[in-house]
Amino acid sequence: MVDFNRPPFVGKELDYIKEAVDNKKLCGDGMFTKKCSAWMEEHFHSRHVLLTTSCTHALEMAAYLAGIGPGDEVIMPSYTFVSTADAFVLRGAKIVFVDIRPDTMNIDEDKIEAAITDKTKAIVPVHYAGVACEMDKIMELADKYHLKVIEDAAQGVNAYYKGKALGTIGDFGCFSFHETKNYTMGEGGALLFQEDVYLEPAEILREKGTNRSKFFRGQVDKYTWMNYGSSYLPSDMNAAYLYAQLEEHEKIDEKRMQVYSYYDEMLKPLAQKGLIEQPYVPESAVHNAHMYYIKVKNIGIRTSLIQYMKEHEIMCVFHYIPLHSSPAGLTFGRFSGEDRYTTKESERLVRLPMFYSLAEEEMERVVQCLLSFTYYEN
Repeated sequence: MVDFNRPPFVGKELDYIKEAVDNKKLCGDGMFTKKCSAWMEEHFHSRHVLLTTSCTHALEMAAYLAGIGPGDEVIMPSYTFVSTADAFVLRGAKIVFVDIRPDTMNIDEDKIEAAITDKTKAIVPVHYAGVACEMDKIMELADKYHLKVIEDAAQGVNAYYKGKALGTIGDFGCFSFHETKNYTMGEGGALLFQEDVYLEPAEILREKGTNRSKFFRGQVDKYTWMNYGSSYLPSDMNAAYLYAQLEEHEKIDEKRMQVYSYYDEMLKPLAQKGLIEQPYVPESAVHNAHMYYIKVKNIGIRTSLIQYMKEHEIMCVFHYIPLHSSPAGLTFGRFSGEDRYTTKESERLVRLPMFYSLAEEEMERVVQCLLSFTYYEN
């Protein structure tokens, strides 16, 4: 069986977990939590990085710190994971969905301005497949209308837009280290921001509403309940697993890029025949080989293809169901403008197996099955 995903393991993870146990500091903000944050601050040139229990929680923190509240509107693509919207729905906001570009599957930057009202408070670009949204245009709109920009860079760790790391361009950036991501801690994420003014409220929010972080730094002689908060700190054992991978990120990056390049080269004959479309990466973007997908002509062909691959013991999957068509999306949001591409393109997309330990013979099996499938059967 060729799995769709297997979590990466580079060698030192168990040693570091044992070290965390030996340190007798298993809860949040231990040695490895701090090492992971410092590593990301240095490598991504982010002033502040706070490790969290998930990207979902990073988004929730960003929504709170951005001051999102009842009656506010937040603009985002409908083609995204539910957490992107949930974080703002929890604050009482209305979600305004905007159509995507068919080439990158990212929010169409030219459709955002028409969706802005006097209630709009934030734009949430989602960097699908680790390919950057057109951030210059988005930041220009945010500046023009005095809006916050919260980057959902769950898939964009170590990907770039015009030389800047995704997650460091807007007011806030949110990473994921779920087991399906390039680097993982099982479940986990990170919140990134550049402005010092957010640090103390972020620490209080993350530490259950207390000033416990300042207490441990010796800045106050006792800690107390200061404001609203929750528990967003990951276990240091999870951070230990992640730190082993951050140290070896070049090894992981190289392998994933090899897989991506192999698929891209070997599937060109199908694209040249017009049977599939391959991923597109704009010149402004440097992607991170987070995923490789193809797009077939319609949902009928996709359904048959996924079943065909499964019969050959290869797990391929489709991705998001557009949020605006879901029960919660209809309740908590609205679609601005025409759904020209969101639904149509989402129904064509198939994700191929992509992970660090994918063997060469497994890659070959995937490609041979894709080449042998009859794409005209629907």
